[in-house]
Amino acid sequence: MPSNNIFNLGFWEKLPKPFFALAPMADVTDLAFRQMFVRYGKPDVMFTEFVSTDGLCSAGRDNLLKDLRYFENERPIVAQIWGTKPENFTRAVKILKKLKFDGVDINMGCPKPKEIKNGACAALIRNPKLALKIIAETKRAAGTMPVSIKTRIGFKEIQTESWIGKLLKTQPAAITIHCRTAAEMSKVPARWEEIARAVKIRNKLNSRTLIVGNGDVATLEEGKKRAAETGADGVMVGRGAFGNPWFFDRNASLGEIGMSEKLNAMLEHAHLFEKLFKGKKNFAVMKKHFKAYAAGFPGARELRVKLMATENVENVERAVNNFKI
Repeated sequence: MPSNNIFNLGFWEKLPKPFFALAPMADVTDLAFRQMFVRYGKPDVMFTEFVSTDGLCSAGRDNLLKDLRYFENERPIVAQIWGTKPENFTRAVKILKKLKFDGVDINMGCPKPKEIKNGACAALIRNPKLALKIIAETKRAAGTMPVSIKTRIGFKEIQTESWIGKLLKTQPAAITIHCRTAAEMSKVPARWEEIARAVKIRNKLNSRTLIVGNGDVATLEEGKKRAAETGADGVMVGRGAFGNPWFFDRNASLGEIGMSEKLNAMLEHAHLFEKLFKGKKNFAVMKKHFKAYAAGFPGARELRVKLMATENVENVERAVNNFKI
């Protein structure tokens, strides 16, 4: 079995510079959401919703597998996992290898209170000993499948030098850095100067690990500018892609997308969600997407109110058709 110290870039080595990634987001980046980007403007790499390693190692595993479903046209596709037990990362990675993912990503950045209370995700920044053990076990189990990490610049205080320095020494294929602390969540502007600092730390260590910046990127052009300014190898986009499956299309921008196109895409997304997840996921998941699609045009607020009351795709169609009259 390969050593956990082996450096393996895998598909990451073939990506353009700067590359763009669609961020892993719970109850957001499901199969329907990702397929909208395949259709309208595919990013260079996609991530699944983050999935619990404990859950994948439990009797409820089959219920979680829907969150790991993907289509071949999404490659390269990376599965993101989270937890606190190194042995469960090993077991989870074996499942991901059977599912033939292109890579595995360790969530060390989510700041949600529930995960923090359990000592997982961003809480691992406060427990580097456990974090490093998790990375080592994940790499050992992954073999030739590249392992990446998504994290933040610190827990309560900025710790870029010490924390990212520790992670770089484990030789992951890539480190995505959300440039806020866990305590800041998304309440302050993203600190992109810390991405530049991480790149300098990486270069000083003569590491080949790719540095990916994340936070407050609203357009593709802004992402390119951030990469150029900081030296980041890639940019990950989360909230900026909501309601905008055209985000990664280099020939389009949200400003050029009309109301009808937005609403037609919203209906397409709703139909796709129901087709893929009827009886498996609550249709209410779509409402956060409706808020994003129904914005930026006259009457959008009134339409959003009606969309919040919908319970199925037929309700959505009726609301949109009545709005267009």
